[in-house]
Amino acid sequence: MAKTVKETPMMQQYNAIKEKYPDAFLFYRLGDFYELFNDDAIKGAQLLELTLTTRNKNADNPIPMAGVPHHAAQNYIDILVDQGYKVAIVEQMEDPKLAEGMVKRDVVQLVTPGTKMDTGSADAKKNNYITALTSVGDEFGLAYADLSTGELKATVLASTDSVINEVMNLQAKEIVVDNSITDDFIATLKKLGLLISSQADIVTTAELSYLSQDLTRDLEKQAVGHLVTYLTVTQKRSLDHLQKVVSYEPAFFLKMDHNSRYNLELAQNIRTGKKQGTLLWLLDETKTAMGGRMLKQWLDRPLIDRTQIEARQAKVSQLLDNYFERASLQDELVKVYDLERLAGRVAFGSVNGRDMVQLKSSLLQVPKLQAVLANLDNQVFNALTEKLDPVADVAELIEAAITDEPPLSVTDGGIIKDNYSEKLDQYRDVMKNGKQWLAELETKEREATGINGLKIGYNRVFGYYIEVTKSNIAKLDPNRYERKQTLTNAERFSTPELKEREALILEAQEKSTVLEYEIFAQVRDVVKAAITRLQALAKAIAELDVLQSFAVVAETYHFVKPLFTKGHDLDITQGRHPVVEKVLGRQSYVPNDVVMPTDETIMLITGPNMSGKSTYMRQLALIVILAQMGSFVPAEAATMPIFDQIFTRIGAADDLISGNSTFMVEMAEANNALKNATDKSLILFDELGRGTATYDGMALAQAIIEFVHNNVHAKTLFSTHYHELTVLADELPQLQNAHVGAIEQNGNLVFLHKMEAGPADQSYGINVAKLAGMPNVLLQRASTILEHLEDSANELPMSSATVEVESVAVEPVVAVVNTPEPQPVHDEQLALFSDEVVDPKNAAVINELKGVNLAMMTPLEAMNKLFELQQKL
Repeated sequence: MAKTVKETPMMQQYNAIKEKYPDAFLFYRLGDFYELFNDDAIKGAQLLELTLTTRNKNADNPIPMAGVPHHAAQNYIDILVDQGYKVAIVEQMEDPKLAEGMVKRDVVQLVTPGTKMDTGSADAKKNNYITALTSVGDEFGLAYADLSTGELKATVLASTDSVINEVMNLQAKEIVVDNSITDDFIATLKKLGLLISSQADIVTTAELSYLSQDLTRDLEKQAVGHLVTYLTVTQKRSLDHLQKVVSYEPAFFLKMDHNSRYNLELAQNIRTGKKQGTLLWLLDETKTAMGGRMLKQWLDRPLIDRTQIEARQAKVSQLLDNYFERASLQDELVKVYDLERLAGRVAFGSVNGRDMVQLKSSLLQVPKLQAVLANLDNQVFNALTEKLDPVADVAELIEAAITDEPPLSVTDGGIIKDNYSEKLDQYRDVMKNGKQWLAELETKEREATGINGLKIGYNRVFGYYIEVTKSNIAKLDPNRYERKQTLTNAERFSTPELKEREALILEAQEKSTVLEYEIFAQVRDVVKAAITRLQALAKAIAELDVLQSFAVVAETYHFVKPLFTKGHDLDITQGRHPVVEKVLGRQSYVPNDVVMPTDETIMLITGPNMSGKSTYMRQLALIVILAQMGSFVPAEAATMPIFDQIFTRIGAADDLISGNSTFMVEMAEANNALKNATDKSLILFDELGRGTATYDGMALAQAIIEFVHNNVHAKTLFSTHYHELTVLADELPQLQNAHVGAIEQNGNLVFLHKMEAGPADQSYGINVAKLAGMPNVLLQRASTILEHLEDSANELPMSSATVEVESVAVEPVVAVVNTPEPQPVHDEQLALFSDEVVDPKNAAVINELKGVNLAMMTPLEAMNKLFELQQKL
């Protein structure tokens, strides 16, 4: 019969700690295992594929339980954190052998998605950002940090949209909020996949004052305060590697919202969600993890300052023109480990001997990098060379103190070199001579007893012993041999001489291990004092790595240095989409010019689907981004202005976060561009307006084009299937028509992928359907229907090609964006269903048309029905 068991002291302790961390998995240390209890055990067993057992099996309330070995715990913690959970690590705070009563335990670290330090080799080139948010009125203070590298930055943002954009661009995993953030906005942030953590108070410390001393805006200070307090409370250890906060303004860089970055596939492939097939993938020829992260940061924030851009270009030119020096740099950079994260582990106290050897190895490459740069133009590389501090004192200390192949553990000995510490050498001499003495004693005892199988051994429980098989026990002197342990076939003994020597050896071993750890900690403290220098060195090496990567890419893919004009001329000769070209091969890719003088702001592009309009538009955006990163660009020549913002609407996708339709997303993104673009911006609109009725879409498209032309004056590429819009070239002087060439050969459509002046002569929709593999009978039927529709359109008093669409002012455009309900269009269309104007002879057809349920018909069925009714009329 089951019985109720009173809660044990251990479970009382566990529950008391769990109350403080209700939203985290509690890894509770018991001996050599971390145990999970209750709901943590049930859920953890499922997520980690552990065996679920129970504590107090025979009780009315058995406690679910699951555990993991302590030496393998990190892997299990990573699995949970990568899935968005928090893990509180509970350690024994005293030696169980010395504890009086219940062993004291407490949380030593809270690991969260935003505070994860060990990223693994697969994510070495990625930052792991945690953000903090506070607000006053309509403004928000945002701070973000990468705990593994010490990077810490802050800004002030003017709207919730700006916050969302910044957080998504950072690909943050976790956001720390205070009481000023509303529940509604928190709910929106959760929809983005962010883990929300709360930190209501700010704990003012000397460290926080130091980190934020350069900040002037209160909102930035508050955001940094909440973030640093949260990190201090959760990590419960030194954060000496956090760098002084850098205040930044998004407007100081080329601005792109997260939709534009997504549409342009800068760092994430739309189809796979991976890096491969993106601009980052193409550009990444970096040799270090630091360089890989800096490349991503430069891609996220291209420059708008011409001087800074051209300074990068000059360095890339030097590296491109000096192949052997560039190859030497690459050879040395490959040997440089992740200095930023090594410094982070030093500050965190988690650095081991192998990390120290990696740090030394990396520092020893710095003089070699300096020597290579000395062969290049000193004026171009002088400032960067000066930042390459080899931190020689740290390298020399590690070389002198740490063995070349240290063990993983820093507490088991074998980590400090001989001749570094006189006392350690003495202990080691005792241990070395002790082993020799034991070998001599074994030989001596065999001779004295005549037992050839006698041997001397050691284990942690019984120490040193003499082992003799039971058949030889009678040969031993019982007055001299003291029994220590009985085995199945042997007995183990000790002697006065062995006890004496054992005490010396074990004391030397114990003191040697303790002393080695003390020496290692001293070395670590010296390295910790040099963290700021190491971080500055890491940035310089990362910059050099990105620049050589640009040079490699420029040489490999035949990029050229772009020229910047103070005017508004855009002239790209034989431009290419670098990623598509890499995938297809250079011989298969068709390059195109983009020529838009100062007095031309809009290029209206027509042409069939699949012909390359979207690729053409994307390639211009990528060329702009590459140029303003300081990279060379995929073209034969390029002259361009410096753009301040890029707005895109390319591809159709619903907004799953807010539940908006494709058309609503189109209008919202168009509205964003119309409100925020300047004459220095680049706008790319692909098939805008296709998500609604034809006349609605055409009206909006024309109104948007006119507004951009008359008010915004941004360089704009606008692709459309509304051929009627091409007549705008006669009315708008800054608009030019262009189309992607295509020809029919033997009834088949052949795309030329070449941009040509003037409008397209037809849409080739049925030809594209043929390319897609639709059945011939369907295509023939569609052609017949098309002929009848075109004939009917020609008989109408006013064809769609001559419909006049009134110019729509800004306010109506915004009203459409904010009004999801469809609006009535033309009176002529409404009159079709009015009995007052229907010819009695056609009443039956009209009634039949009224009874058609379009929602239940496919497009092809609807076209057939329309043709049938038209024939009846």
